[in-house]
Amino acid sequence: MRLHGALTMNGRAYAAGDEISGRSVYPFFLIHMLAFGGSGFVLAYSGVPTEVLYMQGGIAILVYLVFYLAIFGRDEVEWMFINAGLGIFGIVSQIDWILSLFGKRVGDFPPYVHIIPVLYFVLYTFLIRHALLDLFGARDDEAKRQRVQYGFVGGSVLLYLALHFLGV
Repeated sequence: MRLHGALTMNGRAYAAGDEISGRSVYPFFLIHMLAFGGSGFVLAYSGVPTEVLYMQGGIAILVYLVFYLAIFGRDEVEWMFINAGLGIFGIVSQIDWILSLFGKRVGDFPPYVHIIPVLYFVLYTFLIRHALLDLFGARDDEAKRQRVQYGFVGGSVLLYLALHFLGV
């Protein structure tokens, strides 16, 4: 993948335009964000003061956005938020499903509590999509890119429908 901004990773400095392997980016961010996103989810729905949630989640999300801009570029990050805006109801339904596993519902909490979990969901699904593009060598091949993106959308829809109809 080609960097869109300067970045230092493992003590090595990279300039904008340098090529780096997704193998050094995706595993780290997928695991790291799962841990922070999970803790943000727990903080949001466990009754801790909103200030604590916003401090932990807000700082982490801001740091992730700085890395996303350097790694993926402004245009891709803009599209991440555009797609998130279009898919907000799907995101909320997935959060509602996760909460149902703990005997809770989205409506049990005031709207401002959902901001951090929704942003983590957006960042994580964006990262998964980009990992798939690189895994299948589709970033610079428009035909492959389109197939991977359609597969990502189709797979997501099938998963959500299956969970819905299974009552999960």
